Amino acid sequence: MVEYVTADSGLRRVDQLAEEFGVTVRRLQRLFHEYVGASPKWVLRRARLHEAAQRADRGTNIDWAALAAGLGYADQAHFTRDFTAAVGISPGRYAEKGL
Repeated sequence: MVEYVTADSGLRRVDQLAEEFGVTVRRLQRLFHEYVGASPKWVLRRARLHEAAQRADRGTNIDWAALAAGLGYADQAHFTRDFTAAVGISPGRYAEKGL
């Protein structure tokens, strides 16, 4: 399931993942807790942030609002908060530094 999350960039919500594997959301949460040690929501968020970092690595002229929307965020501010919390610097600074 984790491999599926990281391979499918269109997957955004826990209920989508549960439906894909034919289990309830609660069953999915229990499976992730038991075998991954993290929630499916956390894994989905982490996969989105990895995708954002990979895109930032490709260049500095990035439309952050469009990227945030493409990753399923409601707004750029929410994306920026998540990215900064996970990486330690803002997406713009990350792209500038070429980390």
